[in-house]
Amino acid sequence: MKLFLLALAAALCSNTAFAQTSAQPTLPTTTLRIGSQTVTAEIADEDHEREAGLMFRESLGDNRGMLFVMPSTGPTAFWMKNTRIPLAIAYIEPNGTIAEIHELKPFNEKPVRSNFPRIAYALEMPEGWFTKKNIWPGERIAGLPKLPTSQ
Repeated sequence: MKLFLLALAAALCSNTAFAQTSAQPTLPTTTLRIGSQTVTAEIADEDHEREAGLMFRESLGDNRGMLFVMPSTGPTAFWMKNTRIPLAIAYIEPNGTIAEIHELKPFNEKPVRSNFPRIAYALEMPEGWFTKKNIWPGERIAGLPKLPTSQ
């Protein structure tokens, strides 16, 4: 019985026992400028916000997205676990330059790794948004929040 209670307590304290099952509340936003485009992006700058991302969201407006501010600059990877909206992601260098853009498929749990080693931000937008708006790697993004001081 004692062993059962210890196992139950461990299960209740584990991350999997309290796995996210609904969308996180809308996060504070910022306005970004990319070429002639203006984007309203929710800012995910804390671990739990980055982990939840756009999971379980039903839709995303045309010029709306989520900006992930990384805790440190380096290579990164994103996946689409529990994410039903088809997305595109731009991996962004510390100076605001888009390093690369990838299309992401709903519910795909295979990580999409950055090819560049110094990624400080990632911007998720609706699938095809960057192509439709004629935005490519090398473009600069204005209005990015400051990076954590450790970067």
